[in-house]
Amino acid sequence: MRLYLQTVPGSAEAPRYVQITLEQDLLGGWTLYRESGTQGGRATMKREQFLERDEAVSAFEKARDAQLKRGFRLMFAQGLEGPYGR
Repeated sequence: MRLYLQTVPGSAEAPRYVQITLEQDLLGGWTLYRESGTQGGRATMKREQFLERDEAVSAFEKARDAQLKRGFRLMFAQGLEGPYGR
């Protein structure tokens, strides 16, 4: 699953973005990536690992909701599934 969120650009400043990605690894665990920064500028990446899918999805949704509350707008969504996966 992947979400790309972005702020509304101001008059003179580049918009900020957040990309949240949830991937399953080869051993059955889950990794949540959070990348944030300014368009065309520096970015930071944070990574969290989870053993259970439900924990990972919960963290993914929590990260999404936190960014939406901060004023980010959803620009792109890929791979969102139902509550029980495939």
